[in-house]
Amino acid sequence: MKASSNTLIPERLKSAREQLLLTKAEAARRIGLTAASYVRYESGDRSPSSQVIQSIAESLGTSVAYLTGGTDDIAPDVISVFKNDAPLLFELLNGVQSADEATIQRLLSYYDQIKNKD
Repeated sequence: MKASSNTLIPERLKSAREQLLLTKAEAARRIGLTAASYVRYESGDRSPSSQVIQSIAESLGTSVAYLTGGTDDIAPDVISVFKNDAPLLFELLNGVQSADEATIQRLLSYYDQIKNKD
């Protein structure tokens, strides 16, 4: 399924919301929209701007490409980490940005070992 990169597919929006087990009102609050605006987007009565589609994607943990039909993969393609919300994770990611490939591979290996022990 292919669509224009800035045309929201209402069924995709509904799918992303339902995956999170959110009501329309809860999704609207999470995104920062009025419930009425959100309902219009999900019903296809109104099309959001590309900036709003980006906000929707981030808020619902998916990607613009999924919401617009560019991919069938609902997983996000961007994850935002804010220093004030998750300072340790922010510090880790900030440090990894300048690491070489070998260091990143070692960190991923350590992470897998820790994850598999739980």
